[in-house]
Amino acid sequence: MFSFKPLNCELVKSLSCPGAPTFIEVKLEDLSENPRLDSESKTCILPEKYQHFADKVRNFEVFDDDVWIVTFPKCGTTWTQEMVWLMDHDLDYHTAKQINLNRRSAYFEIGAIANNLSVDSISNTANLPRPRHIKSHLPMALLPKQLWTVKPRIVYVSRNPKDVAVSYMHHYQMIMGYRGTEKNFLEGLLADKVMYCPQVQHVLDFWRIRDQQNVLFLTYEQMKRDLVGVLSRVSQFFRKCFSEEQLTELFHHLSFDEMKKNPATNNVEMVAAAMQMNGRGGEKFEFMRKGQVGDYKNELSVDYIERFEEYIRQKLEGNDFDFSH
Repeated sequence: MFSFKPLNCELVKSLSCPGAPTFIEVKLEDLSENPRLDSESKTCILPEKYQHFADKVRNFEVFDDDVWIVTFPKCGTTWTQEMVWLMDHDLDYHTAKQINLNRRSAYFEIGAIANNLSVDSISNTANLPRPRHIKSHLPMALLPKQLWTVKPRIVYVSRNPKDVAVSYMHHYQMIMGYRGTEKNFLEGLLADKVMYCPQVQHVLDFWRIRDQQNVLFLTYEQMKRDLVGVLSRVSQFFRKCFSEEQLTELFHHLSFDEMKKNPATNNVEMVAAAMQMNGRGGEKFEFMRKGQVGDYKNELSVDYIERFEEYIRQKLEGNDFDFSH
């Protein structure tokens, strides 16, 4: 079902870090189970550890009352998880504040990719009480095949690759323990050799199925520009009816400042544990750094901005998606 190709080129080696020392290209060999995929959708860069979990992930049992939040990393995943969980649980703020988001909305494949983490997150997710909220960064080709037959609700969120590049680089450095150069990391993204790449294809696969009733396609930019409008779309998707006053309260709860100071959502404990495991213990890093659109202009050079724009243009050629949505 899958093939695994070790990646030994110098660029990939330079991306080695305590959280993921070696990488492979995982390739789905049989597309028959998901006719939505094309030949460009079959591969993904993941830590070598993943090959021991690939079939278990693929054959994971899916239920129709599951809720899946799928994104490429650093696309507003935590923000979306909190929004979706509250919508699906009739704005139960009491539980949301008492129970950490990572327990309410499980990171499906974390145990299959994190080198220093011995937990079997696939089995743990399978045993969650229903309805399960499940987060994943895996591309469509590697997700459980039952997603396409059982058809639970799937919320997908995209973000401009230029902003992703900056946020992902800080994540790699501080949470995964990467100590290589920024240049090598950016070159890795442009070559689609960083974990979870190829990035644009990740988005396009879900863009193509955005009209399916069980799929809601959102963008980080939409959420920043018109969160009230997005909340309305999400409530319709979950067949919920909330008053204007309730949506205003949710809007406030989901604001960047509120999420950042909320112990149930700001990932302070997770970050501290990951940094300790990956050689960054004692250093300072906030999981929610800025949450801005266009912050890449402050951190990327003009040359890299131009190169990412060309990368995006080439990858989107022949498609009707636009990252400026």
